[in-house]
Amino acid sequence: MADSDDNGLSDAARLQQPIARLLRPLVRLLIRYGTTFPALCDLLRELYVNVAVHDFALPDKEQTDSRISLLTGIHRKEVRRLREAGAPVRTVPASVSRTSQIVALWLGDKRFADKKGAPAPLRRVGSKGRGPTFESLVEEVTRDVRPRAVLDEWLDRKIVSIDEDGRVALGEAAIAPNKGDERQLYYFGRNLHDHIAAAVVNIVSEPAPFMERAVHYEGLSEDSARRLETLSRELAMEGLIAANREAQTLQRSDEGGGWRWTFGVYVYRVDEQPPQAAASGQKGVRA
Repeated sequence: MADSDDNGLSDAARLQQPIARLLRPLVRLLIRYGTTFPALCDLLRELYVNVAVHDFALPDKEQTDSRISLLTGIHRKEVRRLREAGAPVRTVPASVSRTSQIVALWLGDKRFADKKGAPAPLRRVGSKGRGPTFESLVEEVTRDVRPRAVLDEWLDRKIVSIDEDGRVALGEAAIAPNKGDERQLYYFGRNLHDHIAAAVVNIVSEPAPFMERAVHYEGLSEDSARRLETLSRELAMEGLIAANREAQTLQRSDEGGGWRWTFGVYVYRVDEQPPQAAASGQKGVRA
């Protein structure tokens, strides 16, 4: 029997409101991208069976179709059909992995930084000057793709640009991918997964093992909200760059293993006043 709170609400009932709020922006994205409700239902049905099979198995007991049906509410015939799909494969597109590794090295290794510690513009092989080149940066990560091919791809995607001295300079799109970039949807899934996974583990564990915090204020003017956004972006980038540098240092001497680590931040602002309240100068009610 499911646990309940002092008001008699079950855990499932108490989850409905936060889950609805969590899903709302995802539903907005799904509709914008043409993913229909029946298509989402098919995906959820597969995921329910997959999670029940792989995450809720009992030690030394067979995971039967009947038990999966009981856990998920999905008919045994559907369970039998869907469980053959196996566990989801966590694949990283080759271009995403290569780009992320090169950018991380550029941001995290002092050899490729300027005197202030920022990623330095890199000269090309054969050009005047001293120090590492863009070609040496790429070749330190991979020799399967020619540096020239990487440069052409990155220029097209605005990950880098060529400065007035002919050097290759890292752009904003290296950290925040533009619309249409393959990395954008990949990290959309990966980053939200890790954030939600950390929050879920914190809810079901005692004590909560992961840091998952946010600072939030309401009733602000647009000017204040924008100033706080600018400040938080600066603080976030400082933290991300520092963590990346430490990870680069540890990785070079690490003996290796099966562990994965993520450190992420996000910033969000929105005008929550209903249109009629904004027009009359009244403060809106938070939905």
